[in-house]
Amino acid sequence: MSEGGFHVHGPHDHAVEHAAHGNDPFASRIAVLTAVLATVGAGFGYMGGATQNDAAMFKNDAAIRKTAASNQWNYYQAKSNKQNLAELAMSLPGADRDRYAAEVQRYKNEKEDIRKDAEKLEAESREFDEKAAHVIHEHHRWALAGTVEQIAISLSAITLLTRRRWLQLASYGAAAVGILLGASAWLHLF
Repeated sequence: MSEGGFHVHGPHDHAVEHAAHGNDPFASRIAVLTAVLATVGAGFGYMGGATQNDAAMFKNDAAIRKTAASNQWNYYQAKSNKQNLAELAMSLPGADRDRYAAEVQRYKNEKEDIRKDAEKLEAESREFDEKAAHVIHEHHRWALAGTVEQIAISLSAITLLTRRRWLQLASYGAAAVGILLGASAWLHLF
């Protein structure tokens, strides 16, 4: 009730109150169905949100690895430039060829380690991207299951108000489809 003692009921409140307080087995069954579907739908919604968060974390990890790989490739390029300068210095008249040859070899060795690190980081980035794609697909399955359960809840509410048997069967059917979709998401069937 409102503070002023005046309360306006929604258009369906009166019918729902009578259904809830009466001895109508039809209304009781629909009310229980609605409560069960809301609980199942909440579980599906939680799983959908959890998988969406996991996908975002995997994408973030992929981006971090990709940036680190890019940094390693830039470092590799810097070593290549220094190697090229050392090779050029070897050809200058009066240059200490042995010193510059040692530098060229050092840069070659350093570049090999840097290349391996960059390739490893790129592979890790690809793995995280693949995990993200898999988990976002899983998220879509959970979201679909939750949506179908919401449709079943809506149908059961309409069934309660209209008392139509075909709507009751439609709500049961939608509920069953939603539960099957949720089960297939849980079991990773598609």
